[in-house]
Amino acid sequence: VKQIVTQCPHCLNALKNEYPDLGGNYEVLHHSQFLKQLREEKKLPEGNNARKITYHDPCYLGRYNKEYDAPREILRDSTSTVTEMQRHRNESFCCGAGGARMWMEENLGTRINEERVRQASETGADTLATGCPFCMTMLSDGIASTGKSESLETRDIAELMLESIKS
Repeated sequence: VKQIVTQCPHCLNALKNEYPDLGGNYEVLHHSQFLKQLREEKKLPEGNNARKITYHDPCYLGRYNKEYDAPREILRDSTSTVTEMQRHRNESFCCGAGGARMWMEENLGTRINEERVRQASETGADTLATGCPFCMTMLSDGIASTGKSESLETRDIAELMLESIKS
């Protein structure tokens, strides 16, 4: 094995940072990095869609592995509007999936994923993009529990890229 591509930032972190001590000598990429590479090599066609997107930084992709740019470049190449939430990049707000935070409350009476959905809604976006299946679950649940399903949906960056290519 020379290269492993993961969709999950938690897997990326383990394979990239922990497995080398166990003999794992291979390059590990998040799928946003791989898609960016394919786009730069002109192996994927350009596309565009009319979504208004905001991006949620998964903790294990951003803070733990310092990858902030690849997902944003994929999104900017795929859509006309990407708006940052107030808390983004290394100041991003956890969705609640990692570290058992899904059982904690950020503000009294407010679940952490609902607070993150509120922050996303403030941008005016119709799509909350992310690059982590755990974040997708937490954010989708937050959208449903806050009654925002009519105005906001959660999508993976790869889904949005494919949609833009097909349009």
